[in-house]
Amino acid sequence: MPLHHPADPARPSNQQSSAHRPFILSAREAHGALPSPTGRPAYSQTLPCEPASAHRARLLVSAACTAWELPGLTDSATLLVSELLANSVEHSASRLVRVVVSHPEHGRVRVAVADNSPAPPTPRTAPDDAEDGRGLAVVQALSDRWGTDLRRWGKNREP
Repeated sequence: MPLHHPADPARPSNQQSSAHRPFILSAREAHGALPSPTGRPAYSQTLPCEPASAHRARLLVSAACTAWELPGLTDSATLLVSELLANSVEHSASRLVRVVVSHPEHGRVRVAVADNSPAPPTPRTAPDDAEDGRGLAVVQALSDRWGTDLRRWGKNREP
């Protein structure tokens, strides 16, 4: 689900913002990301479902936020993708995950992590002394909304 930066004013419809113009991430910035064939600005990357992939996912999201001139969303969006990826690593038993970052409208980004587990994520309340178990609470706190799209092959988690 999208993040919206409240400091980004809506532009008049007759003024084309840089977010609506075509953009290209350099190969160095995109780190193997693929552009979206849907016409909406987006990049995706398939990564191993392992903790080390969080770094690559953060680079992808950060590069996209930079390309779309949304630096105010970079920190939240990179934290969100880290939490979603960690949830897949911990609970899905998937071999691969798909990370997608898109720009659905001015001042917003959508971050998603897809895995092949059919089990929906379940928020929980972690004990005060626990070192984990707060990821979905972080996702809920940082995003406008979040949810899960169940697919025939698994699920797609989006804040």
